[in-house]
Amino acid sequence: MVHFPEVPTGPVLRDFVDDCTSSLYYSLLSTPVDAPVEKQLAPEAADDLWQAVGRLLRSQLGDATYRTWLAGVQALDLRNGVLRLSVPHQVARRRLETTYADAIAEALRQVTDTPVDIELIVETAPREALDEPPRDPLSFLSAPSVTETAPPGPTLDQLRDDPVGAALNPHYTFEEFVIGASNRFAHAAAMSVAEKPAAAYNPLFIYGDSGLGKTHLLHAVGHHMLQLFPAKRVRYVTTEIFMNEFVEAIRTNSRLEFKRRYREVDLLLVDDVQFVQNSERLQEEFFHTFDSLHGSGSQLVLSSDRPPRDMATLEDRLRTRFEWGLLTDIQPPEYETRLAILRHKVRAQGFTDIPDEVLSFIATHITDNVRELEGALVRVAAYASLTRVPATEDIAREVLADNLRTKCSRVITPQVILEETAKMFGWTIDDLCGRSRRRPLVTARQIGMYVFRELTDYSYPQIAREFGGRDHTTVMHAVEKITDQMAERRHIYEQVGELINRIKSGESP
Repeated sequence: MVHFPEVPTGPVLRDFVDDCTSSLYYSLLSTPVDAPVEKQLAPEAADDLWQAVGRLLRSQLGDATYRTWLAGVQALDLRNGVLRLSVPHQVARRRLETTYADAIAEALRQVTDTPVDIELIVETAPREALDEPPRDPLSFLSAPSVTETAPPGPTLDQLRDDPVGAALNPHYTFEEFVIGASNRFAHAAAMSVAEKPAAAYNPLFIYGDSGLGKTHLLHAVGHHMLQLFPAKRVRYVTTEIFMNEFVEAIRTNSRLEFKRRYREVDLLLVDDVQFVQNSERLQEEFFHTFDSLHGSGSQLVLSSDRPPRDMATLEDRLRTRFEWGLLTDIQPPEYETRLAILRHKVRAQGFTDIPDEVLSFIATHITDNVRELEGALVRVAAYASLTRVPATEDIAREVLADNLRTKCSRVITPQVILEETAKMFGWTIDDLCGRSRRRPLVTARQIGMYVFRELTDYSYPQIAREFGGRDHTTVMHAVEKITDQMAERRHIYEQVGELINRIKSGESP
């Protein structure tokens, strides 16, 4: 059995293949991407491949998530381009399929440099072991696998609490939050809640337009509370994810597990809570979750794009509870705060050659949205890096010409972005939203996600839904990757700029 000293990428794996004496390896990995794979990889070799992928996933997802959902997964074999994996129970299989399938597929692509599909097979306990009903209705979740040598799967406590704090974005902390007159009160309230949970402001309800820092504050509360109280149980969730898991709990008759997941925590952070008003059953469930947490002394922090009184279809009993604690809004940042945000971004990203006059120009002309403000800085810095010219106000004016227009010639909708992205790169919308991992298609999809993020107020989960219902972490990865590549690859920078121009102007060559 071959052991990798570190996580391999595509070229490293090719070197590994060249050193192998097995012609089976060579015949599998030297096959063109679109050609059928006729041979089967031996279980030992498939296990080596999965170990390499596992190390990459562990570095990307974190130890807590990996131990909970992936430590008990084993490779069975790889045949016809499909890697078969055994999982210890149905709960793990559902979570991998709904949440981590894209991450696994991307890791496989990085390791093998070819698209590989996965098939998840549940290895349950023998039938006779299930004849006697378990005393705990959820004890089947931790039942051992038939394979005695398999690593232990998630325990009941891990399933109940996964991922405690793992969904928090490591970049969204109080230290990274730029304070100004527009957000000072919201920041102070969030800090107070993190230091003294459930003492005064419960719930804390933060509202304001998209792109102003509400999500950042929610994550910061979670990080700060875990620093002060490591034993506390913290869970962050968007309303969309909460709704999807609620629907899945009904479908699979696992309501008890769902309730424990969200009611046995010390801090619940709920983003975009305005969407709860779209479903009566969801409001009913959220009402009981709210009462359970509030009654047990747990802290709730909620964010919304509007105050509770403006949620037309929200039930009165929920509206009054949302207004029970402290309501605070975040306004668009004033000039001084915008300039401070840009300077902070310059230090964080290492943009050493951006003079103050350029930052002042951007802060003067991009006024309503922090996300657009930071995106404008990235575009100017990327252009200066690629062309090897100093960043000046004239350069910024040229690069941001489309952003500085007072009006767009068309209304930008998700359909417009998908259509223009597909047209420009020569794919169909079905291709962009599908599951193919062909490299040119993946690049087009990632650029579309980046532009989606820059031109709309959609959150990561909302963008993921537009691209075929992917996991929001896929969009986060795409945005970060394209941001980095724009400063390194001129053709990526030009493709992003051309796509933005096409979408805003409606003019395609």
